[in-house]
Amino acid sequence: MSGPIVWTEAVVQATREVTPSVREFTLATASLCLPYAAGSHLQVELLINGRPQTRSYSLIGQPDDGLYRIAVKQLPLGRGGSLAMWRLAPGDLLRISAPRNFFPLSLAAPSYLLMAGGIGITPLVLMAQTLAKRGAPVRLVQGARTLSELAYGDVLRAVLGERLTQVVDERGERVDFAGEIAALPAGGQLYVCGPAPMLDAARQAWASAGRSVHDLRFETFGSSGHLAPQPFGLKVPRQGIDINVAANESLLDALELAGVSALSNCRRGECGLCALDVLALDGVIDHRDVFLSAHEHQQNQRICVCVSRVVGSITLDSAYRQEA
Repeated sequence: MSGPIVWTEAVVQATREVTPSVREFTLATASLCLPYAAGSHLQVELLINGRPQTRSYSLIGQPDDGLYRIAVKQLPLGRGGSLAMWRLAPGDLLRISAPRNFFPLSLAAPSYLLMAGGIGITPLVLMAQTLAKRGAPVRLVQGARTLSELAYGDVLRAVLGERLTQVVDERGERVDFAGEIAALPAGGQLYVCGPAPMLDAARQAWASAGRSVHDLRFETFGSSGHLAPQPFGLKVPRQGIDINVAANESLLDALELAGVSALSNCRRGECGLCALDVLALDGVIDHRDVFLSAHEHQQNQRICVCVSRVVGSITLDSAYRQEA
């Protein structure tokens, strides 16, 4: 689903701790929730740094009771979205979008491999449920830093049984990307959601195996990068702007707050609509999008301002617009 966001009011009906750092929110609207397919998410409007901002959260499981469920990992060093969500309590009101899907599940593949890291498990829960219900050949590899952070492990084990593999860093385990991909029958599809290093490893292993790029689907989250977020300098000569972007502020938010009109849609680093030309760079770009290619990341000539960050300072041309 794309196009302008249509907002509706929702109430937080309940919350529960899924892991020590992941909280699930059950949201109710005036009518039953709209139907949605695996991979869908909600846009949520939150008050962050004194102004309304939107964040995306994957929808979890089938809406059998007419309610939406999302889960949010607490990120003290993030851009403020998780902290705003964790301040919510049952009875609080907020605005949400209709379900949107930039990570759709194809039902035409002969087999499936699902891989998740940390909070990246959330969109894969419904994928696993959907595929298992259809009797499709599916395996899921779930990774986490600690055993206690294996979110929804009980739900997934009930659905998948021995087809679920859990990999835990504190046990000295590491995901065998090459081995997992080699075990996927020819023509099978891989769906990955996790932090940037996991996506990089999966894409590299997929390419090394000679698999079709069209059979690899992935999603990331804007807070995931290779470098810790920190303040950086931003110049936009066309508007005479010379400001600092805060550690908990996205580049897109900083541009908009400074009066620069920047096109955007997904705010997840996936659609590329917000990409701007880089005029000068004094430092390093932490590319957190999945739209630009690895070669484009290396060139540092464009940046997706909704999620990517900088260590140092950057000069941008706000006049860039992607050609149709």
